Amino acid sequence: MSTFDDPFDADRALLRSGCICGRHPSAAEHEQDALQLRCEPVESREKRYEGVVASAVMRAMFPKDVARRALLKTLGAATALSAISQFFPLKLATEAFAEGGAPEKKDLKVGFIPITCATPIIMGAPLGFYAKHGLNVEVVKTAGWAVIRDKTINKEYDASHMLAPMPIAISLGLGAQAIPFAVPAIENINGQGITLSIKHKDRRNPADWKGMKFAIPFDYSMHNYLLRYYLAEHGLDPDTDVQLRSVPPPEMVANLRADNIDGFLAPDNVCQRAIYDGVGFMHILSKEIWDGHPCCSFAASREFITGSPNSFTALTRAILDATAYASKAENRKQIAEAIAPANYINAPVTVLEQVLTGTYADGLGGIKSDPKRVDFDPFPWQSFAVWMLTQMKRWGQIKGDVDYKSIAEQVYLATDTRKAMAEMGLVPPSSSYKSFSVMGKTFDPAKPDDYLNSFKIRKSS
Repeated sequence: MSTFDDPFDADRALLRSGCICGRHPSAAEHEQDALQLRCEPVESREKRYEGVVASAVMRAMFPKDVARRALLKTLGAATALSAISQFFPLKLATEAFAEGGAPEKKDLKVGFIPITCATPIIMGAPLGFYAKHGLNVEVVKTAGWAVIRDKTINKEYDASHMLAPMPIAISLGLGAQAIPFAVPAIENINGQGITLSIKHKDRRNPADWKGMKFAIPFDYSMHNYLLRYYLAEHGLDPDTDVQLRSVPPPEMVANLRADNIDGFLAPDNVCQRAIYDGVGFMHILSKEIWDGHPCCSFAASREFITGSPNSFTALTRAILDATAYASKAENRKQIAEAIAPANYINAPVTVLEQVLTGTYADGLGGIKSDPKRVDFDPFPWQSFAVWMLTQMKRWGQIKGDVDYKSIAEQVYLATDTRKAMAEMGLVPPSSSYKSFSVMGKTFDPAKPDDYLNSFKIRKSS
């Protein structure tokens, strides 16, 4: 029986067997959906905590199913709850459990870049997820990644939307002063694409791209590493055979239109806007390079985390809540409308719907459908961080020996997130590391140097 099931349902088993949430016919199906946050979260924070307290009391009083079911069938759930409440103050216990520590700061600023990767962060404001967790959060639209970094370091933002490798880079002092940052949640998985200028519609073989100019959002980005990986796997050295330029995502379509670049690897709403405007086409989705790859993250400095731990916890819970909601296909159109306005992404709703629903025009006259084009799974796998570190070293951003495991575990807060997810009724993975495949090559997080040394094309040290 799940902690978040109804403990006063006489037809539910108390013991944990099969599917623990009661919504799947088998444990295997539950586990698959749980990893994608498909198990329906309960309606409100208060309901979650009622379930936690009531379940604990029922388990303690009736360790055997037969006694609990007999009581419930005789008295009914409402009468049983009333009777138990006379001996145990369920309401007071629930309130105490829910309150925990009050946020040190309720008025917070969170920066974001106007892209669909920031969906959980953005929608948390108009759809009420921050308010639900006792916070008054102003989400602040920001021009570029360097600005996001600097404003967060300078404490103008309490926390922010960041590219998944950025907190690692900041913590290591790459491109800025070394300041410890941490990632409690991944914002999105997949959700990027390589878009080419429409003039290159017959130039689909990457081996023919020598001399072309490509935009990426930032040097410390999955976009940079995935594009470099893709080019190298097709025999091109990304440092000598093409030009890579850092361009803020909101400026990419204009640069494509002006013929300043030949293409870009960018967030899907930027790709789709180029298609919508008739200046580009989708060459390949990023999930075709690595299905399930992380892109953006929710990040905060260690100083904020230790100085305002309750505020940080409430923020993290709000993001996890919003991510669970965004993970469900039936919510995507509502979300597209919520994040489309000018103070958020500033894009036509139809563009955002094509991204979030996965049914989209490809820019070459076709309509494609891929419901996993972008998805939302917040768990900060530490193996993601290890992979990013291998690519930072591969392309000369870091040199010398790298303590992959230590850095990954300091920056990616898998243990804390696992605990928060479990308390919220979301079932997190039991491990913090996993293997995965990138363009057919298996990555084993326990052997990062072997992986790194397997690449023929890399920056010479």
